[in-house]
Amino acid sequence: MIDIRRIFTHVEQIHHEFGPVAATPLLRGAIGVVLTNPFAGRYEPDLLPMMNALQPLGIDMAERLRAAMGVPAQSIEGYGKGAIVGSAGEQEHGAMWHVPGGYAMRELLGWKGDRQAYAQGQGEAKTGQPGNALAIVSSTKKVGAPGTTLDVPLTHINASYVRSHFDAIEVRVPGAPLADEIVFILAMSTGPRVHARMAGLAASAISLWDGLR
Repeated sequence: MIDIRRIFTHVEQIHHEFGPVAATPLLRGAIGVVLTNPFAGRYEPDLLPMMNALQPLGIDMAERLRAAMGVPAQSIEGYGKGAIVGSAGEQEHGAMWHVPGGYAMRELLGWKGDRQAYAQGQGEAKTGQPGNALAIVSSTKKVGAPGTTLDVPLTHINASYVRSHFDAIEVRVPGAPLADEIVFILAMSTGPRVHARMAGLAASAISLWDGLR
């Protein structure tokens, strides 16, 4: 079911946004895999087998992105995911990436829940311990033509309310997706926006370890 045509990786360093130069540049990266959409041109009522088949790909793509960014897993502070579905598919086909993509990154960063249980709609276990990617991975998806751009949202890996890490990275794979393809995307960052100063919960003040605050 997995027929990959291209893998596209993008990494950027942000030194400043017209303010003081950051002591350590913000690193943001994204990876997109272009593959054939087996459901293009028809309605398929059961998408779960394909979602499950994508799980090894999610694990591989998460590690590829971390390696491309050149940092250890403990340096990743933000993450997000997305999908661009070719015009012969439907938006719901992009949702097949929710578990394979999101939980691949969470597991890479130390999450201890049961991904299979979550995929089957049984919720997720929380360890109650810091540093293990407790926050849900933000996501976006749409149907688009080749070269379509997607703004992939980024949030803090341990608490969705950490305002300094509300960010996005623009992803575009030239020439993809074709009508019968999907681009599945993962994104990571190493810190807050380079000049974040909008108050709110700071990463250093995370206390509940519930994925929110």
